[in-house]
Amino acid sequence: MRTLFFGTPDFSVPTLAAMVDAGFAPLRVITRPARPVGRGHRVRETPVAEWAAAHDLEVMTPEKVNVKTFRRELTELEPDVAVVVAFGQIFRRRLLALPRLGCVNVHASVLPRHRGAAPIQAAIAEGDRVTGVTTMKMEEGLDSGPILLQEEVVIAPGETTPELADRLARRGAELLTETLRRLADGDLEARQQDEDLATYAPQLTRDDGVVDWRQAAGTIHNRLRGYTPWPGQSSEIRGKRIKLLRVRPLEGEAGEEPGTVLGLREAQLSVACGDATVLGLERVQLAGRKPVSGKDFMNGERLRAGERFE
Repeated sequence: MRTLFFGTPDFSVPTLAAMVDAGFAPLRVITRPARPVGRGHRVRETPVAEWAAAHDLEVMTPEKVNVKTFRRELTELEPDVAVVVAFGQIFRRRLLALPRLGCVNVHASVLPRHRGAAPIQAAIAEGDRVTGVTTMKMEEGLDSGPILLQEEVVIAPGETTPELADRLARRGAELLTETLRRLADGDLEARQQDEDLATYAPQLTRDDGVVDWRQAAGTIHNRLRGYTPWPGQSSEIRGKRIKLLRVRPLEGEAGEEPGTVLGLREAQLSVACGDATVLGLERVQLAGRKPVSGKDFMNGERLRAGERFE
């Protein structure tokens, strides 16, 4: 089968590697052009480009994939299928129709739940117990194409986005190779998504990183897990920004307004949350300071019960 691969970040590399191992090495690997990264602004290729070059795969780095000149280059390759993993550009109708069997996307959720840019973060932040991976045939709608294969994955207690993303990347790579094998054999039939069950997981913003103490403690805990490493969860007290690094819901009721410091419970700085729940701050960090335990932060800042996080 003549394949193409579109991808950019490091978590798309396992899928590319699995394609090569399974005998579906792409005719071309298409990724974003090299850009300055880090504080030194050193120009660096994408993780996909670096891996492809190290394994003698031909790489293309177009600024835009929907232009006629780029489509003409791909047309000359006569691809059967294009695999797309977190590429970052919208595919227009003519590009989607270019491969004989279409474009296949690997999406990190059990569609139609959590369509969009941040499905892993959304699954954890919303307290889902199960997520998964989906291969689908792409169309112009946002993650709305017909489903090819799916596999569910249980979210482990306390699991964060980087941890879950690593597991889903490996599962997705396996599911993609199975999808390609069955497409090649002609025994894979797509099924339409149920639009009534669709939910959306938009790109996260800095505003998502602000703690809303009106939410229940369990919700704040899940949001921190889901929004690690970015945008995280932070709040202010006495005009100082404090970043939450590790938290857990505590037993008992708050009895105070959300955001109120309750003192030490179970040797942790405890804060009242919505629904009369209590959140224990196990580890926190002030801007420009080293991480400390919630207890040490409370003692060091001489916080008192009744003070409020904003």
